[in-house]
Amino acid sequence: MTRETKSIFILGAGVMQLPAIRAAKAMGWRVTVADGDPDAEGIPLADRFAHVDLKDLDAMTSAVKLCQADGGVDGVFTAGTDFSSTVAYAAERCGLPGISYETALNATDKGRMRKVLREHGVPQPDFIELARGERAEVALEKLSFPLVVKPVDNMGARGVRRIDTLPELKAAVSSAIIFSRAGRVIVEEYVDGSEYSLDAIVWRGKPALCGLAARHISFEPYFVEMGHTMPAVLDEQTKRKIVDVFFRGIRAIGIDNGAAKGDLKLSPSGPKVGEIAARLSGGYMSGWTYPYASGVDVTRSALRIAVGLPPLDLEPREAAWSAERAFISIPGRVARVDGVPEARAVPGVMDLFLRVRPGEDVVFPRNNVQKCGNVITRGQTRAGAVGAAVSALACISVRLAPARVETNAFLFSEASAGFDAWRPTVPENTAALDRLPGFRGDPGRFDPARPRVLDLPRRTDECHPDWHGVAPERLFRNVASACGVRFVPDAPSSGEFVLGGIFWKAFIKGSAQGAVYLLDTLASLAGKPAALSAFLNEESR
Repeated sequence: MTRETKSIFILGAGVMQLPAIRAAKAMGWRVTVADGDPDAEGIPLADRFAHVDLKDLDAMTSAVKLCQADGGVDGVFTAGTDFSSTVAYAAERCGLPGISYETALNATDKGRMRKVLREHGVPQPDFIELARGERAEVALEKLSFPLVVKPVDNMGARGVRRIDTLPELKAAVSSAIIFSRAGRVIVEEYVDGSEYSLDAIVWRGKPALCGLAARHISFEPYFVEMGHTMPAVLDEQTKRKIVDVFFRGIRAIGIDNGAAKGDLKLSPSGPKVGEIAARLSGGYMSGWTYPYASGVDVTRSALRIAVGLPPLDLEPREAAWSAERAFISIPGRVARVDGVPEARAVPGVMDLFLRVRPGEDVVFPRNNVQKCGNVITRGQTRAGAVGAAVSALACISVRLAPARVETNAFLFSEASAGFDAWRPTVPENTAALDRLPGFRGDPGRFDPARPRVLDLPRRTDECHPDWHGVAPERLFRNVASACGVRFVPDAPSSGEFVLGGIFWKAFIKGSAQGAVYLLDTLASLAGKPAALSAFLNEESR
């Protein structure tokens, strides 16, 4: 018997599943969510909650069967997780719609995915798979540097990095294995070129494109996505080539009903598949930026297919733009996060997701799960959407607790070489930085309420933004507002204390956040002349 009200079993109850939970409820469906976290954000929105580890195939199947016996289940679903294979396993064993478990494994296990794509001639990087215990050097019998190492079964770029030498290869393989539940990694050729993310809805073997975004990747040798912009700016011929390779990959893997997400690179020789997953994308794309840009709620169609119904009309109804941008932190402990209400109030800001709280430790990101938060905007032009995102990020300050060993090491040691938040581009300023002393005057005369900093000769001419895209002029204003900084052309001869190279080192390494941390640390040492002098002398070297 067909019920008018459908019942959906959704794997995951976190932020990435909120659009699915809300869409199902808006359609009048009964919603059960399953998650290993009993405090997951989406649980209160659902009708029922199953406390189940998402990677436990048999436990999840049992949970679905219990729901079938208690009111029925019409479909199993996920979005934004790497557990589409669990969805397929449970659906297959419970007689519910969906792709086969074998197909889901082909889309979840990157080793299997690479082999299937190779068999079908879909363009992708050349690769080799290694299991735990195998020698990393084996990869060099087939491949040459530069290379990329990644776990076969994880998402969020965890354990993924570029490598250029044999020692790096050995270390990267050992590290990536830790992130793999199966204990396997793939080593593949590094593909140069712009990156794109795509979503598709697949109904009866026919895929329909539901979003093509430009990805903004930073911090090699790691691959940290600092945001994406929807839609990507591409000529029609290039767009067709990218979409064609994506659709070929979907068919090769065997995704005939449901959703598909792809990451592709536009190499000099054409598009190549980075990966294809049998689900809607995470990263705020399918549930946020695509609906904002197109007016299409793609999640509703994916949910309908999961219960055996055809998708809704997928034709875009709007031609707007949407930008997602992440904000990150240097290492340390969060003291407070300022500026969130001001960021939310920026015209064009649709959502702001804060992922850190006071008292939590933060790290400089090596993957996509180590960021501090995300801003999502909408605009009638690309410049409007991107500008709103940058304006919001300029408001947000993750203020760190002072005098932390890990923060000092990032700002003032060589351990973080290559990861500068900002760099001067005016030659006179670059030359002046080489000559600046760490500080001048008597540290005992440091005034934490009115700190003085030796200015650069043409500081106001700098225009290169920091890693959040914020212009220097705004960054300097943020530091002055937070700490009362005054920039002075030179230190007076009276012995008054003025900061020099140590301030600029902190600013270059950590942007306004690094400079504010330095000033907060100095303020915490005020009244302790010996400790203050020791810190200044040590970190000015």
